[in-house]
Amino acid sequence: MVNSKGYRRGTRYLFRRPFRKHGPIHLSTYMSVYKRGQIVHIKGNGSVQKGMPHKFYHGKTGHVVNVLKRAVQVQVNKRVKQRLIEKKVMLRVEHIRPARYQEGMKKKAEKIENLKKLAKEYNIWGLNTKLRSVEEPKSGHFVNVNKLNSPVEVTAIPYELVV
Repeated sequence: MVNSKGYRRGTRYLFRRPFRKHGPIHLSTYMSVYKRGQIVHIKGNGSVQKGMPHKFYHGKTGHVVNVLKRAVQVQVNKRVKQRLIEKKVMLRVEHIRPARYQEGMKKKAEKIENLKKLAKEYNIWGLNTKLRSVEEPKSGHFVNVNKLNSPVEVTAIPYELVV
């Protein structure tokens, strides 16, 4: 028997909604603002069939190229054999999520900029302004074993049969 070659073949569980997340889509999904160059994750929403991505693009990350009234054009890299092809996919806003993995770095950068301004204002030198810094190893110490911290012997409680 030959498998059908349909557009949504093999997506029985791929586009399903999470447990207890069924029902209408929140308005915040439609109210979110997308700008050109913004990084987004593609995640097909099973409750909206219009503007749904092909199953290949589910879980991929790309950046916004064009913004329309109800849809967004996202550029994604598709690997075909040895080469990478840049594909532009039209998706409705229900099927994308803004990528949030850069938020921590942006907050850190803002904090460092504020520190630089304060250091310049108060004339402080030798400030560590690296975004990423290696955590130093913990300093060594001795454990004081006296009568207060003496080792305790732990044994099993004998089993008693209660009748």
